[in-house]
Amino acid sequence: MATQNHGKQIKNDDQYEALRDQGVSKSKAARIANTRDAGKKGGQQPPYEDWSRDELYQKAKEVGVSGRSKMDKAELKKALRQGSQQS
Repeated sequence: MATQNHGKQIKNDDQYEALRDQGVSKSKAARIANTRDAGKKGGQQPPYEDWSRDELYQKAKEVGVSGRSKMDKAELKKALRQGSQQS
């Protein structure tokens, strides 16, 4: 079955459709499909404990965590971990 082209706003149409088939919301599927290297396995980056607050903030911005500007380092780590578990 051919993958539908979702336009410029979706960078990885195949991944977007696979996530939608799994029941992921449109907005979350779009965030994941538009994240650089989203399909790669973990273990390539140091654990969040080694990241600065600015690095955590940038990652949260990249994946679309709302309310990130008011979060401290611990809250950013928690939000990023919850987002990756909800996939």
